[in-house]
Amino acid sequence: MTRLVLITGASAGIGEEFARQYAARGWDVAMTARRADRLSALARELEDRHKINTLSIAHDLATDGAVDAILAEIAAAGRHVDGLVNNAGYGLPGTFFNTSWPDQAAFLQVLLTAPLELAHKLLPGMADRGYGRIINVASLAGFTPGANGHTLYGPVKAALIKFSESIQAEAEAAGRNINCTALCPGFTYSEFHDVNGTRAQTEEMPKWLWMQAEPVVEAGIEAVERGRPVVVPGGVNKGLATLTKLMPDPIARGLMRQQSSRFRKTEV
Repeated sequence: MTRLVLITGASAGIGEEFARQYAARGWDVAMTARRADRLSALARELEDRHKINTLSIAHDLATDGAVDAILAEIAAAGRHVDGLVNNAGYGLPGTFFNTSWPDQAAFLQVLLTAPLELAHKLLPGMADRGYGRIINVASLAGFTPGANGHTLYGPVKAALIKFSESIQAEAEAAGRNINCTALCPGFTYSEFHDVNGTRAQTEEMPKWLWMQAEPVVEAGIEAVERGRPVVVPGGVNKGLATLTKLMPDPIARGLMRQQSSRFRKTEV
């Protein structure tokens, strides 16, 4: 049977590009997001162009039971998941002081709890079948000091990086053909900054800091096939990631305080 990849947040941006690239590689694609119309249109396109099968599953990962509902629809279609791309996410504008806990809790559910739950519930089947690929879309923000605004974004992405490293280490120790990669892009052209209200700030940033979604996704797929637990796409991003590791912490924190207003929004 053709392998199936489950992609969260597949209706736009990096998630949509993952669906296109996996379909082009001959994988069947299960896509989930909140916007059913966008998913359906993309599904028709991929089926027509690549002659693959798709599943469109409209769910909000912030709701209780969303992961079980998504996996139940896949099982009801008689399929199992061979690849998982945890991509769904957003930025929550504001500081920890001026945002509500329900908003923060929903953010954690979508960006951290749901990805971990999906991986935890899919890994046993991958192990039984002797094959699995997991890509967690993290961020360059996972390497940098905390910023003023969007308080939990960097910490969540750092957690996804460490989680991916742990899963890869555990799979290797057990001799399983399961690879897990944290994909850590920097600024990528997508709807992300429109949704979180920072488009005006980011439009003022140098163009050389930005990447298109296509090479970002290519780097992620190539890395997970090679068993690399962490990948930072693009030369500029690699340089920035290295710089954050080498720079003394007080200096790095000072620079982040100076620059965070360019890509973080403290008002809600």
